[in-house]
Amino acid sequence: MKGLIQSFADFPDPRRQGRIQHRFIDVLIIAVSAVIAGADSWTDIASYGRSKEDWLRTFLRLEAGIPSHDTFRRVFTLLDPETFEQCFYEWVSGFFLALDREVIAIDGKTVRRSFNKAIKQGPLHIVSAFATEQGISLGQLAVDGKSNEITAIPELLSRLSLKGNIVTLDAMGCQRGIAQNILDQQADYILALKGNQSKKHKAVVAFCQTECLSYPSSINPTYDAFDDRHGRTVRRRGWVIPVTDRLSGLQDWPGVRNVVMVETIRSVQYVKGVTSDLRYYLSSCSDAPEIQIAAVRKHWAIENSLHWVLDVTFREDDSRIREQVSTRMFAQLRKMALNIVKRDKSSKISLRARRKSAGWDNSYMESLLFNNP
Repeated sequence: MKGLIQSFADFPDPRRQGRIQHRFIDVLIIAVSAVIAGADSWTDIASYGRSKEDWLRTFLRLEAGIPSHDTFRRVFTLLDPETFEQCFYEWVSGFFLALDREVIAIDGKTVRRSFNKAIKQGPLHIVSAFATEQGISLGQLAVDGKSNEITAIPELLSRLSLKGNIVTLDAMGCQRGIAQNILDQQADYILALKGNQSKKHKAVVAFCQTECLSYPSSINPTYDAFDDRHGRTVRRRGWVIPVTDRLSGLQDWPGVRNVVMVETIRSVQYVKGVTSDLRYYLSSCSDAPEIQIAAVRKHWAIENSLHWVLDVTFREDDSRIREQVSTRMFAQLRKMALNIVKRDKSSKISLRARRKSAGWDNSYMESLLFNNP
């Protein structure tokens, strides 16, 4: 918690000086603790604070007691989200390990029930960065809608330390400018290639169909593995194809070295038929083929280990917080809570069970807060 306090020590408090009753750091720590314990609203946070006031006083000042739910909502709504997110990244940097070739996945998620029909306000869309190997949320940026991800991604990337890592993005992020932005930070990219880059996609598909999937093929897969469990058999094959003159139309793409093609063939017990899926990627990596194909699979960690967890364990899509800033700030609190809970390596129980234990057991909550930076 020392790192959290230090990262937010100079955070500009927008409240009128001379009328502040509750220290911002007290408000923040109560809120984070409450969200860890299962709070889904500002009312929940205030209720948690009141029920745990005696314990909270052992390490917080609380000179004016526990703030009301209106105070929590008002304080977080007044904050500048971008400054808060910068402090969040500074905090994360204190325990984010500089691993060699960490795969950093970038993807967007819509907070589905944050819309407000009365004022014709659509749901909030948030672009997040996720360190797949360490399971850490690195940062977020809110945008008006999915179509605006293209403008938000470079800004989010500029806030991160990418040097030496591999950045993965879906087709929305397959843009020349974004590719160059990643290269400028001395990192590499693997970008999903789909119809939004129509000419390049058609050229790559035609080449791969002829050279890789025909029989006999001139280019053999560099990866071929079976996964047989839970009544489902999945075969994954991968090709990493160096970009040469034979792959027309890619030479002008910044830093591209390879085309990665992944084929997934699925058969499910008791279900007739087999499904097959082909996906294509542009890669600037010079790593071994198996590392590049592994990076493609790791990209899904942002869906399975971040977005799914936020939806199922933290019930983000059920939240009816509608104010845009308030929704954005609560999303950040969830990610702070998730980072703290996931860093507990002493327990083998599920994230949901850890949150419940933290709500019931003050000593366990203390271990989560004080054993984290």
